[in-house]
Amino acid sequence: MTDYLASADLALLKRHGLNDFEALWALQLEAVDEPNTGRGGWSSVYRLELEGKGYYLKRQSNYLTRTLHRPFGEPTFAREFRNISRYQKLHIPALQAVYYGERKHNGEHRAILMTRALDEWRDLESLLGQWSQLDEVAQAGILKACGQLARTLHGAGQVHGCFYPKHIFLRQRREGWEAQLIDLEKTRPLLFGMRDRLRDLEPLLRRATVWGAAEVRQLLAAYLQQPAESPLVGTWLQRLTLRRREKEAR
Repeated sequence: MTDYLASADLALLKRHGLNDFEALWALQLEAVDEPNTGRGGWSSVYRLELEGKGYYLKRQSNYLTRTLHRPFGEPTFAREFRNISRYQKLHIPALQAVYYGERKHNGEHRAILMTRALDEWRDLESLLGQWSQLDEVAQAGILKACGQLARTLHGAGQVHGCFYPKHIFLRQRREGWEAQLIDLEKTRPLLFGMRDRLRDLEPLLRRATVWGAAEVRQLLAAYLQQPAESPLVGTWLQRLTLRRREKEAR
């Protein structure tokens, strides 16, 4: 695979001598959390700031996933990068890749994925933690943005697979709230219509415990482009509630 480097970031990375795999691999940084180990290797995430711009630099060695199409394995970042590229082509709002590359070195299969930091954005999980402190306009804007994001995702024929509050990032603009997704590794095509859609949405609602039926109706109204009190929204709410109860009973 040819290395990917976003043209918008090329000049900045060049100025700092960080426009190739070897330089990014050798860069000394402090990990933002404990490395993931397993799969026969490791994977770690680092924060990088260059001239006031934030990035996340992810490196891994022998941290592979195996599929029918790739029985000998490939870095988990490879799938994530393909999904980032797919989202961009399908115009699904999501994090943006700056660099991707792989190398094999002395028996190691190394990979680097670098993305732009979402410093102006807040994850939905943190917003839910202060939900009661938000005014009604902000609450309605967030619910609408989440519903529209899910509609765009599923309308493009994709299932996120981890549609959780911590993977949905939002920011407020003059014209309203906007949302985007991170953690795209489990994305797959939407194959089974309403069943896939319900399975993708239900984990969000199960984790957003501060939302009552009225809030979920607002989200579904934006998702379905129907009035909140419409029969169609009611049907979806009923099915999601049933699926949530079944999950919680397990």
